[in-house]
Amino acid sequence: MDRRTFLTGAIGASVATPTVAATGSGRLRGTVDTADMGLVTGSVADRNLPLQGLLDDAALDDRQVFLPAGTYLVSELRLPERTRLAGVPGATRLVFGGGSFMIAAEKARHISLSGLTIDGAGLPMEDYVPGAVHLTSTAEVHIDACTFENSAASALALDRCGGRIERSTFRNAADAAVRAIESTGLAVTDNTVEDCGNGGILVYRWSAGEDGSIVTGNRVRRIRADSGGTGQNGNGVNVFRAGGVIVANNQIADCAFSAIRANSADNVQITANNCRRSGETALYSEFSFEGAVVANNIVDGAAHGISVVNFNDGGRIAVVSGNVVRNLTTPKPHDGGFGTAIAVEADTSVTGNVIEDAPRFGLRLGYGPYLRDVAVTGNVLRNTGIGMGVSVVEGAGAAIISDNLISAAARGAIVGMRWDDVASDDLARFGADRYPHLQIARNRVS
Repeated sequence: MDRRTFLTGAIGASVATPTVAATGSGRLRGTVDTADMGLVTGSVADRNLPLQGLLDDAALDDRQVFLPAGTYLVSELRLPERTRLAGVPGATRLVFGGGSFMIAAEKARHISLSGLTIDGAGLPMEDYVPGAVHLTSTAEVHIDACTFENSAASALALDRCGGRIERSTFRNAADAAVRAIESTGLAVTDNTVEDCGNGGILVYRWSAGEDGSIVTGNRVRRIRADSGGTGQNGNGVNVFRAGGVIVANNQIADCAFSAIRANSADNVQITANNCRRSGETALYSEFSFEGAVVANNIVDGAAHGISVVNFNDGGRIAVVSGNVVRNLTTPKPHDGGFGTAIAVEADTSVTGNVIEDAPRFGLRLGYGPYLRDVAVTGNVLRNTGIGMGVSVVEGAGAAIISDNLISAAARGAIVGMRWDDVASDDLARFGADRYPHLQIARNRVS
């Protein structure tokens, strides 16, 4: 067996495709091994021109292009409508060589990238380019076992795409790791995201509507807010105007603002996430949403724990249950505003949560007149400033507070609030007859 026969057989087996064989026309069937086609790694001359031709040729009959281990300079590479590009995980590097953009595709049918390290080299792209890899209107995206690093924008930007992003690593993006807009059935699963400038995984829509993306099993850590703002940056997972999104089973730590922030996102599910050391509100469902489930999460260390609020903008209908929220802080200069474990406002059930060490409130129910139909039952609160603060402002709606255990609430177990001011004695001890919109019963205070 000569060397060429041995290598083509081994490459074909390694990527689970038919063995490479020559045809009479000189075109290869199955996987295209670029080492046999003369593509030179690390070459400055001609940059991506040989790779562009190989991808275009392979797309004609759905062949995969395989890049052996090495470094390949890439600039302004346009992926054809059926692209299958594979490499050796951790050893095949595509490095941006400068230009308007690095890698892009538009109106493709299928884009598959696997086993590649895509390095933006920190080089600038045109202002209109949102990511080192930018895919637009692609029906099926499959990215597996890739590494994205050092992008001067986002690492991966998807517009109107569906498919899967899985088992990949994203690090050192100046903006976000994954920025997905107007998705059409996208799953972002089992990835590692770290050290990004403004965001981790972003699921956005230009206008509110059904999205259905799934973000699960990811590890996200050290997300900054380099561009500033009051929460639009600095989030591990950010869902904006996208309905029906599931964010579940993620490990998220050390985000400048929220571990998970859902803004104007109907029917969002935020479940079974482990969130540590959030700089602001760890879990947020805010503004004009209808329908949110925030359940079975652990929040350890944050300025706020869980906020399901903004009834003034239409935020309503939620279940907040089974969460553990502990070790809240009041970072300066915001001592008066932070330190609350769970805050809710309208049409919400709050049940079965365990709260410990919340310096301001364990539970905050309503704000001013923005309180309606809230049921709070079966929660355990320990070591809080005020156990529960409930709005008693004129126009506040009904709330039931029953069968909770409140221990070591320094400034009262259940206290009526007028906006930010205490307005009553401890209602758990002295009753709430003055406030007909409240029903308070069978709470254990110690």
